[in-house]
Amino acid sequence: MLRDILILGLAIAARALPAQVPAVEAFEQPFKLSATAELVLLDVSVKDAAGERVSNLSKDNFSVFEDGKLQKITQFASEDAPVTVGLVVDTSGSMRAKYGDVVTAALVFIGASNREDEVFVVNFGDRVSSGLPDGVPFTADPHQLRTALSWGAPAGRTALYDAILFSLHHLEMGQREKKVLLLVSDGGDNNSAHGSAEVMRMVRESHATIYTLGIYDAEDQDRDPAVLQALAHVSGGESFFPEELSKITGICRQIASDIRTRYDIGYVPIRSGDRGSLRRIRVTASAPGGHKLVVRTRTSYFLPDRGQQADWPGEPGRKPVL
Repeated sequence: MLRDILILGLAIAARALPAQVPAVEAFEQPFKLSATAELVLLDVSVKDAAGERVSNLSKDNFSVFEDGKLQKITQFASEDAPVTVGLVVDTSGSMRAKYGDVVTAALVFIGASNREDEVFVVNFGDRVSSGLPDGVPFTADPHQLRTALSWGAPAGRTALYDAILFSLHHLEMGQREKKVLLLVSDGGDNNSAHGSAEVMRMVRESHATIYTLGIYDAEDQDRDPAVLQALAHVSGGESFFPEELSKITGICRQIASDIRTRYDIGYVPIRSGDRGSLRRIRVTASAPGGHKLVVRTRTSYFLPDRGQQADWPGEPGRKPVL
């Protein structure tokens, strides 16, 4: 059965985040792997040299390399599938003058997204809080999301790292196979209990694709665009730094479109022993006519030790092999 498949790709965060095992649909032939099989699933974006999304490629157009070795692609899809997505919005004092535009852009993002997406909102200033009411972990209701985003007057310091960890944890509660975060911030942190090293480790171990939207003034001393760039790069997302606030609505519409036109590519990693290791990933794509293509996906993942175990979601006591 499909739920007996171990999804590594990026549901390999079982050591630190509650695991979700998404259903895997077979697109070419019945997908049959034993309960001990390991599958790396990649969320892949492709654009041409002009920055336009490329959505008409087949499996044969892609090559996947793990630690420099070519892998056999066993799963491939390019459909507009609904996602679990978190809107992670900086509500610290530095965002006060920009917050109205941010809310408007976030609502445009929601309107341009798949209607079956399950969405949540995280607001962070001095502390991290869920924007949705208690007992409502996700919603597709635009009115609830508008209320969740209308947090109030931004104030206080910035607990960015805490907000990312909270959001990664919440993502894993979602039922959609694809997981996405859209983070809007200046990238600075001055009030978190956790540090950047822990956050980056968790991003590598999660299966989230992170888009970052850096909004800050030139005199903003807390800005840290490098953090926003790293979060997007490692997870296979993209970072944006608009020079004018008026451009963020178009960027959010662009991000929504990118999420809906990404490819799902899977392969079974080759083990050389029982020890776990960090695996480096590179994906290339060739276009008909030889045109240059730009591919974005996560750059690495951690393959756990053979035999590492974690509770199977929804079935207490069941132990799959990791």
